[in-house]
Amino acid sequence: MGTGGCALLATSFGAVAGAQNVSDGRIDVVQVNGLIDPANAALIRSSLRDAERVHSAVVVFQMDASGAVDVDVNALLNDVTHASVAVTVWVGPSGGGARGAAALLARSADFAAVAPGAHLGPVDPIRFDDTSFTVAAPLKDVTAKAATLLEFIGLLDGRTFETAAGPVKPSTIKVVELNGRQVREPKGEVHFRKLGLGPQVAHTLDAPWVAYFLFVAGLALIVFEFFSVGVGVAGFVGAMTLIGACFGFSHLPVAPWAVALLVVGVLGLAVDVQAGTLGPWTFIGAGSLVAGSVWLLGGSSRLDPAWWVLVLVIGGTVVFMLSGMTAMVRSRFSTPTIGRDDLVGELGLAEADVDPDGVVRIRDALWRARTNRATPIRTGDRVRVVSIEGVVLEVEPETGGARDHRERRRGS
Repeated sequence: MGTGGCALLATSFGAVAGAQNVSDGRIDVVQVNGLIDPANAALIRSSLRDAERVHSAVVVFQMDASGAVDVDVNALLNDVTHASVAVTVWVGPSGGGARGAAALLARSADFAAVAPGAHLGPVDPIRFDDTSFTVAAPLKDVTAKAATLLEFIGLLDGRTFETAAGPVKPSTIKVVELNGRQVREPKGEVHFRKLGLGPQVAHTLDAPWVAYFLFVAGLALIVFEFFSVGVGVAGFVGAMTLIGACFGFSHLPVAPWAVALLVVGVLGLAVDVQAGTLGPWTFIGAGSLVAGSVWLLGGSSRLDPAWWVLVLVIGGTVVFMLSGMTAMVRSRFSTPTIGRDDLVGELGLAEADVDPDGVVRIRDALWRARTNRATPIRTGDRVRVVSIEGVVLEVEPETGGARDHRERRRGS
Protein backbone atom coordinates (compact mmCIF):
# COMPACT_ATOMS: atom_id res chain seq x y z
CA MET A 1 0.00 0.00 0.00
CA GLY A 2 1.39 3.44 -0.91
CA THR A 3 2.13 6.26 1.45
CA GLY A 4 -1.06 8.14 0.40
CA GLY A 5 -3.17 5.04 1.02
CA CYS A 6 -1.65 4.53 4.48
CA ALA A 7 -2.31 8.16 5.33
CA LEU A 8 -5.93 7.91 4.19
CA LEU A 9 -6.43 4.72 6.23
CA ALA A 10 -4.84 6.32 9.28
CA THR A 11 -7.08 9.37 8.92
CA SER A 12 -10.26 7.28 8.61
CA PHE A 13 -9.28 5.14 11.59
CA GLY A 14 -8.52 8.21 13.66
CA ALA A 15 -11.95 9.73 12.86
CA VAL A 16 -13.69 6.63 14.23
CA ALA A 17 -11.37 5.81 17.11
CA GLY A 18 -11.10 9.45 18.07
CA ALA A 19 -14.81 9.94 18.76
CA GLN A 20 -14.96 12.08 21.86
CA ASN A 21 -16.40 10.29 24.91
CA VAL A 22 -18.30 12.87 26.96
CA SER A 23 -19.37 10.55 29.76
CA ASP A 24 -19.63 13.36 32.32
CA GLY A 25 -21.38 15.84 30.01
CA ARG A 26 -24.71 17.46 30.72
CA ILE A 27 -27.89 16.21 29.03
CA ASP A 28 -30.10 19.11 27.90
CA VAL A 29 -33.81 18.34 27.49
CA VAL A 30 -35.73 21.12 25.70
CA GLN A 31 -39.54 21.02 25.52
CA VAL A 32 -40.96 22.39 22.26
CA ASN A 33 -44.77 22.53 22.01
CA GLY A 34 -47.24 24.03 19.54
CA LEU A 35 -46.41 26.13 16.52
CA ILE A 36 -42.77 26.75 15.64
CA ASP A 37 -43.17 30.51 16.03
CA PRO A 38 -40.55 33.16 16.88
CA ALA A 39 -40.72 32.26 20.59
CA ASN A 40 -40.07 28.54 19.98
CA ALA A 41 -37.43 29.28 17.33
CA ALA A 42 -35.58 31.49 19.83
CA LEU A 43 -35.82 28.71 22.43
CA ILE A 44 -34.27 26.18 20.03
CA ARG A 45 -31.43 28.52 19.06
CA SER A 46 -30.61 29.66 22.59
CA SER A 47 -30.66 26.05 23.84
CA LEU A 48 -28.13 25.04 21.18
CA ARG A 49 -25.86 28.00 21.99
CA ASP A 50 -26.02 27.26 25.72
CA ALA A 51 -25.27 23.55 25.15
CA GLU A 52 -22.28 24.41 22.97
CA ARG A 53 -20.98 26.88 25.56
CA VAL A 54 -20.99 24.34 28.44
CA HIS A 55 -20.02 21.38 26.20
CA SER A 56 -23.14 19.32 26.90
CA ALA A 57 -23.06 15.64 26.00
CA VAL A 58 -26.25 15.81 23.97
CA VAL A 59 -29.29 18.00 23.37
CA VAL A 60 -32.70 16.28 23.40
CA PHE A 61 -35.62 18.21 21.88
CA GLN A 62 -38.87 16.79 23.23
CA MET A 63 -41.21 17.61 20.32
CA ASP A 64 -44.97 17.88 20.42
CA ALA A 65 -45.14 20.58 17.79
CA SER A 66 -46.30 21.46 14.28
CA GLY A 67 -45.60 23.87 11.41
CA ALA A 68 -43.76 27.17 11.43
CA VAL A 69 -45.18 30.70 11.26
CA ASP A 70 -43.11 33.86 10.77
CA VAL A 71 -39.85 31.89 11.13
CA ASP A 72 -36.85 31.51 8.80
CA VAL A 73 -36.93 27.72 8.60
CA ASN A 74 -33.75 27.48 6.52
CA ALA A 75 -31.74 29.38 9.14
CA LEU A 76 -33.23 27.32 11.96
CA LEU A 77 -32.47 24.07 10.13
CA ASN A 78 -28.90 25.24 9.54
CA ASP A 79 -28.44 25.87 13.26
CA VAL A 80 -29.64 22.36 14.08
CA THR A 81 -27.61 20.49 11.46
CA HIS A 82 -24.39 22.48 12.02
CA ALA A 83 -24.34 22.44 15.82
CA SER A 84 -21.13 21.38 17.59
CA VAL A 85 -23.12 19.16 19.98
CA ALA A 86 -25.18 16.05 19.24
CA VAL A 87 -28.78 17.12 18.46
CA THR A 88 -31.51 14.52 18.96
CA VAL A 89 -35.32 14.60 18.91
CA TRP A 90 -37.84 12.56 20.87
CA VAL A 91 -41.38 12.90 19.52
CA GLY A 92 -43.56 12.34 22.54
CA PRO A 93 -45.17 11.66 24.84
CA SER A 94 -47.88 9.27 23.65
CA GLY A 95 -50.69 11.17 21.95
CA GLY A 96 -48.36 13.92 20.80
CA GLY A 97 -46.72 14.36 17.43
CA ALA A 98 -44.55 16.39 15.12
CA ARG A 99 -45.65 17.68 11.74
CA GLY A 100 -44.56 20.41 9.36
CA ALA A 101 -41.42 22.22 10.50
CA ALA A 102 -41.25 20.11 13.68
CA ALA A 103 -41.20 16.91 11.60
CA LEU A 104 -38.52 18.44 9.36
CA LEU A 105 -36.29 19.14 12.38
CA ALA A 106 -36.85 15.62 13.73
CA ARG A 107 -35.88 14.00 10.43
CA SER A 108 -32.81 16.25 10.09
CA ALA A 109 -31.43 15.68 13.60
CA ASP A 110 -28.51 13.37 14.43
CA PHE A 111 -30.95 10.84 15.93
CA ALA A 112 -34.71 10.71 16.52
CA ALA A 113 -37.28 8.34 17.98
CA VAL A 114 -41.06 8.35 18.34
CA ALA A 115 -43.11 7.35 21.39
CA PRO A 116 -45.79 4.66 20.87
CA GLY A 117 -49.07 6.43 20.21
CA ALA A 118 -47.31 9.55 18.91
CA HIS A 119 -46.96 10.37 15.21
CA LEU A 120 -44.29 11.88 12.99
CA GLY A 121 -45.27 13.77 9.84
CA PRO A 122 -46.29 14.80 7.37
CA VAL A 123 -43.48 17.28 6.69
CA ASP A 124 -45.47 19.34 4.18
CA PRO A 125 -46.55 22.04 4.60
CA ILE A 126 -43.42 23.07 6.48
CA ARG A 127 -44.64 26.64 7.03
CA PHE A 128 -48.32 27.02 7.83
CA ASP A 129 -48.24 30.67 6.75
CA ASP A 130 -46.64 29.86 3.37
CA THR A 131 -47.71 26.50 1.97
CA SER A 132 -45.45 26.90 -1.08
CA PHE A 133 -42.31 26.88 1.06
CA THR A 134 -40.02 23.85 0.57
CA VAL A 135 -36.58 22.84 1.81
CA ALA A 136 -34.14 20.87 -0.35
CA ALA A 137 -32.49 18.96 2.49
CA PRO A 138 -31.86 15.21 2.90
CA LEU A 139 -34.26 13.73 5.43
CA LYS A 140 -33.52 10.69 7.56
CA ASP A 141 -35.91 7.82 8.18
CA VAL A 142 -37.05 7.55 11.78
CA THR A 143 -37.71 3.97 12.89
CA ALA A 144 -36.59 3.99 16.53
CA LYS A 145 -39.20 3.79 19.30
CA ALA A 146 -38.93 5.05 22.87
CA ALA A 147 -41.90 5.01 25.25
CA THR A 148 -40.34 7.39 27.79
CA LEU A 149 -37.75 10.11 27.89
CA LEU A 150 -35.46 7.90 30.02
CA GLU A 151 -35.73 5.11 27.47
CA PHE A 152 -34.82 7.55 24.69
CA ILE A 153 -31.77 8.78 26.65
CA GLY A 154 -30.77 5.13 27.00
CA LEU A 155 -30.87 4.71 23.21
CA LEU A 156 -28.25 7.46 22.91
CA ASP A 157 -25.73 5.68 25.10
CA GLY A 158 -22.60 4.70 23.15
CA ARG A 159 -23.83 5.99 19.78
CA THR A 160 -21.42 7.99 17.64
CA PHE A 161 -22.75 11.25 16.26
CA GLU A 162 -21.11 13.46 13.64
CA THR A 163 -21.19 17.11 14.71
CA ALA A 164 -19.63 20.32 13.41
CA ALA A 165 -16.86 19.88 16.02
CA GLY A 166 -16.18 16.26 15.04
CA PRO A 167 -17.57 12.88 16.11
CA VAL A 168 -18.88 12.47 19.66
CA LYS A 169 -19.85 9.33 21.52
CA PRO A 170 -21.89 10.26 24.61
CA SER A 171 -22.25 7.96 27.58
CA THR A 172 -25.71 8.79 28.88
CA ILE A 173 -26.79 5.90 31.15
CA LYS A 174 -25.42 4.35 34.29
CA VAL A 175 -26.63 1.38 36.33
CA VAL A 176 -27.08 1.85 40.07
CA GLU A 177 -28.35 -0.44 42.80
CA LEU A 178 -31.57 0.63 44.52
CA ASN A 179 -33.24 -1.51 47.18
CA GLY A 180 -31.37 -4.56 46.01
CA ARG A 181 -32.27 -4.00 42.36
CA GLN A 182 -30.22 -2.63 39.51
CA VAL A 183 -31.86 0.38 37.83
CA ARG A 184 -30.79 2.60 34.95
CA GLU A 185 -30.62 6.37 35.32
CA PRO A 186 -29.01 9.24 33.40
CA LYS A 187 -25.27 9.41 33.88
CA GLY A 188 -24.87 13.17 33.61
CA GLU A 189 -26.90 16.06 34.98
CA VAL A 190 -30.25 16.39 33.17
CA HIS A 191 -31.01 20.04 32.51
CA PHE A 192 -34.64 20.76 31.55
CA ARG A 193 -35.58 23.86 29.62
CA LYS A 194 -38.81 25.35 28.24
CA LEU A 195 -40.30 28.73 27.40
CA GLY A 196 -40.11 31.34 30.15
CA LEU A 197 -43.11 33.39 31.26
CA GLY A 198 -42.72 36.22 28.72
CA PRO A 199 -42.00 33.97 25.70
CA GLN A 200 -44.82 31.65 26.81
CA VAL A 201 -47.29 34.55 26.78
CA ALA A 202 -46.07 35.54 23.30
CA HIS A 203 -46.34 31.92 22.14
CA THR A 204 -49.91 31.68 23.48
CA LEU A 205 -50.92 34.89 21.71
CA ASP A 206 -49.57 33.43 18.45
CA ALA A 207 -52.12 30.61 18.63
CA PRO A 208 -54.66 31.48 15.89
CA TRP A 209 -57.79 30.74 17.92
CA VAL A 210 -56.47 32.77 20.88
CA ALA A 211 -55.69 35.84 18.75
CA TYR A 212 -59.09 35.59 17.02
CA PHE A 213 -61.01 35.23 20.28
CA LEU A 214 -59.16 38.12 21.94
CA PHE A 215 -59.78 40.42 18.98
CA VAL A 216 -63.55 39.88 18.94
CA ALA A 217 -63.79 39.97 22.74
CA GLY A 218 -61.78 43.18 22.85
CA LEU A 219 -64.08 44.88 20.35
CA ALA A 220 -67.16 43.79 22.34
CA LEU A 221 -65.69 45.12 25.60
CA ILE A 222 -64.82 48.47 24.01
CA VAL A 223 -68.42 48.80 22.78
CA PHE A 224 -69.68 47.80 26.24
CA GLU A 225 -67.56 50.55 27.78
CA PHE A 226 -68.98 53.09 25.31
CA PHE A 227 -72.48 52.44 26.61
CA SER A 228 -71.50 52.29 30.28
CA VAL A 229 -71.05 55.22 32.62
CA GLY A 230 -67.50 56.54 32.83
CA VAL A 231 -64.25 54.74 32.00
CA GLY A 232 -63.85 51.49 33.91
CA VAL A 233 -62.45 47.98 33.92
CA ALA A 234 -64.20 46.87 30.72
CA GLY A 235 -62.46 49.51 28.62
CA PHE A 236 -59.03 48.72 30.05
CA VAL A 237 -59.45 44.95 29.62
CA GLY A 238 -60.80 45.48 26.10
CA ALA A 239 -57.79 47.61 25.15
CA MET A 240 -55.36 45.01 26.56
CA THR A 241 -57.03 42.13 24.73
CA LEU A 242 -56.96 44.09 21.46
CA ILE A 243 -53.24 44.73 21.91
CA GLY A 244 -52.66 41.03 22.59
CA ALA A 245 -54.71 40.03 19.55
CA CYS A 246 -52.83 42.44 17.29
CA PHE A 247 -49.54 40.98 18.55
CA GLY A 248 -50.73 37.51 17.58
CA PHE A 249 -52.02 38.75 14.22
CA SER A 250 -48.57 40.23 13.47
CA HIS A 251 -47.14 36.67 13.27
CA LEU A 252 -50.07 35.10 11.42
CA PRO A 253 -51.24 35.29 7.77
CA VAL A 254 -54.24 37.52 8.53
CA ALA A 255 -56.39 38.98 5.75
CA PRO A 256 -56.84 42.74 6.43
CA TRP A 257 -60.24 42.82 4.77
CA ALA A 258 -61.43 40.01 7.08
CA VAL A 259 -60.25 41.99 10.12
CA ALA A 260 -62.25 44.96 8.79
CA LEU A 261 -65.32 42.72 8.52
CA LEU A 262 -64.95 41.72 12.18
CA VAL A 263 -64.89 45.41 13.16
CA VAL A 264 -67.94 46.15 10.98
CA GLY A 265 -69.69 43.13 12.49
CA VAL A 266 -69.36 44.27 16.10
CA LEU A 267 -70.06 47.95 15.32
CA GLY A 268 -73.06 46.99 13.18
CA LEU A 269 -74.60 45.11 16.09
CA ALA A 270 -73.89 48.11 18.33
CA VAL A 271 -75.87 50.43 16.03
CA ASP A 272 -79.11 48.58 16.69
CA VAL A 273 -78.26 48.27 20.39
CA GLN A 274 -78.19 52.05 20.57
CA ALA A 275 -81.36 52.30 18.54
CA GLY A 276 -83.02 49.83 20.88
CA THR A 277 -84.53 47.80 18.05
CA LEU A 278 -83.76 44.87 15.75
CA GLY A 279 -82.96 46.47 12.41
CA PRO A 280 -80.97 45.93 9.22
CA TRP A 281 -77.67 46.61 10.97
CA THR A 282 -78.22 43.52 13.11
CA PHE A 283 -78.18 41.30 10.02
CA ILE A 284 -75.33 43.27 8.41
CA GLY A 285 -73.29 42.96 11.59
CA ALA A 286 -73.97 39.25 12.06
CA GLY A 287 -73.15 38.49 8.41
CA SER A 288 -69.91 40.49 8.56
CA LEU A 289 -68.92 38.72 11.77
CA VAL A 290 -69.43 35.28 10.19
CA ALA A 291 -67.57 36.17 6.97
CA GLY A 292 -64.66 37.78 8.80
CA SER A 293 -64.33 34.78 11.12
CA VAL A 294 -64.37 32.15 8.36
CA TRP A 295 -61.89 33.89 6.05
CA LEU A 296 -59.69 35.54 8.67
CA LEU A 297 -56.55 33.43 8.16
CA GLY A 298 -54.73 32.46 4.98
CA GLY A 299 -52.01 29.83 4.54
CA SER A 300 -52.65 26.26 5.64
CA SER A 301 -56.09 25.21 6.82
CA ARG A 302 -54.37 23.88 9.96
CA LEU A 303 -54.31 27.48 11.22
CA ASP A 304 -58.10 27.87 11.04
CA PRO A 305 -59.86 27.83 14.43
CA ALA A 306 -62.00 24.76 15.05
CA TRP A 307 -65.66 25.01 14.04
CA TRP A 308 -66.81 24.91 17.65
CA VAL A 309 -64.58 27.90 18.45
CA LEU A 310 -66.23 29.86 15.63
CA VAL A 311 -69.69 28.88 16.88
CA LEU A 312 -68.91 29.92 20.45
CA VAL A 313 -67.31 33.26 19.49
CA ILE A 314 -69.88 34.29 16.88
CA GLY A 315 -72.87 33.03 18.84
CA GLY A 316 -71.61 34.46 22.12
CA THR A 317 -70.96 37.87 20.56
CA VAL A 318 -74.41 38.10 18.95
CA VAL A 319 -76.17 37.00 22.15
CA PHE A 320 -74.07 39.40 24.26
CA MET A 321 -74.79 42.36 21.99
CA LEU A 322 -78.49 41.74 21.42
CA SER A 323 -79.38 40.48 24.89
CA GLY A 324 -76.85 41.47 27.53
CA MET A 325 -75.97 44.86 26.06
CA THR A 326 -79.61 45.77 25.41
CA ALA A 327 -80.59 44.88 28.98
CA MET A 328 -77.65 46.86 30.37
CA VAL A 329 -78.53 49.94 28.33
CA ARG A 330 -82.16 49.79 29.40
CA SER A 331 -81.40 49.36 33.10
CA ARG A 332 -78.61 51.94 33.26
CA PHE A 333 -80.29 54.66 31.24
CA SER A 334 -83.93 54.07 32.21
CA THR A 335 -85.95 57.02 33.55
CA PRO A 336 -89.25 57.25 35.45
CA THR A 337 -90.79 59.19 32.59
CA ILE A 338 -92.61 57.61 29.67
CA GLY A 339 -91.20 59.73 26.83
CA ARG A 340 -87.57 60.79 26.61
CA ASP A 341 -88.59 63.93 24.73
CA ASP A 342 -90.08 65.16 28.00
CA LEU A 343 -86.53 65.51 29.32
CA VAL A 344 -85.82 68.47 27.01
CA GLY A 345 -85.65 71.55 29.23
CA GLU A 346 -85.15 69.53 32.44
CA LEU A 347 -82.53 70.64 34.96
CA GLY A 348 -80.08 68.27 36.62
CA LEU A 349 -76.60 67.88 38.07
CA ALA A 350 -73.30 66.92 36.44
CA GLU A 351 -72.12 63.71 38.14
CA ALA A 352 -68.78 63.95 36.26
CA ASP A 353 -67.08 66.61 34.20
CA VAL A 354 -68.79 67.12 30.83
CA ASP A 355 -65.80 68.18 28.74
CA PRO A 356 -67.17 67.57 26.17
CA ASP A 357 -68.55 64.15 27.28
CA GLY A 358 -69.52 63.08 30.76
CA VAL A 359 -72.37 61.90 33.00
CA VAL A 360 -75.36 63.82 34.36
CA ARG A 361 -78.22 62.95 36.70
CA ILE A 362 -81.70 63.87 35.47
CA ARG A 363 -84.80 62.87 37.48
CA ASP A 364 -82.66 60.52 39.65
CA ALA A 365 -81.36 58.62 36.58
CA LEU A 366 -77.84 58.66 35.17
CA TRP A 367 -77.33 59.60 31.53
CA ARG A 368 -74.35 59.96 29.24
CA ALA A 369 -74.14 63.59 28.19
CA ARG A 370 -72.14 65.97 26.10
CA THR A 371 -72.04 69.74 26.10
CA ASN A 372 -73.27 71.61 23.05
CA ARG A 373 -70.74 74.41 23.44
CA ALA A 374 -67.05 74.90 24.10
CA THR A 375 -67.67 75.86 27.74
CA PRO A 376 -66.97 72.78 29.91
CA ILE A 377 -69.33 71.78 32.71
CA ARG A 378 -67.75 70.79 36.02
CA THR A 379 -68.86 68.12 38.46
CA GLY A 380 -71.72 69.39 40.65
CA ASP A 381 -72.81 72.17 38.27
CA ARG A 382 -76.46 72.39 37.32
CA VAL A 383 -77.21 71.61 33.68
CA ARG A 384 -80.13 71.98 31.29
CA VAL A 385 -81.10 69.35 28.68
CA VAL A 386 -81.44 70.91 25.23
CA SER A 387 -81.81 67.80 23.01
CA ILE A 388 -81.48 64.01 22.90
CA GLU A 389 -79.57 61.84 20.44
CA GLY A 390 -80.20 58.14 21.05
CA VAL A 391 -79.22 57.61 24.68
CA VAL A 392 -76.95 60.68 24.87
CA LEU A 393 -78.23 63.99 26.22
CA GLU A 394 -77.10 67.33 24.81
CA VAL A 395 -76.72 69.67 27.80
CA GLU A 396 -75.63 73.22 28.59
CA PRO A 397 -74.91 75.16 31.79
CA GLU A 398 -78.01 76.39 33.59
CA THR A 399 -76.60 79.88 33.94
CA GLY A 400 -75.93 81.66 30.70
CA GLY A 401 -77.28 78.85 28.59
CA ALA A 402 -79.66 79.33 25.70
CA ARG A 403 -83.29 78.85 26.66
CA ASP A 404 -85.21 75.82 25.45
CA HIS A 405 -87.24 76.39 22.25
CA ARG A 406 -90.51 75.78 24.14
CA GLU A 407 -89.62 78.51 26.62
CA ARG A 408 -88.97 80.93 23.76
CA ARG A 409 -92.38 80.14 22.28
CA ARG A 410 -94.06 80.63 25.66
CA GLY A 411 -92.24 83.95 26.13
CA SER A 412 -93.32 85.23 22.74
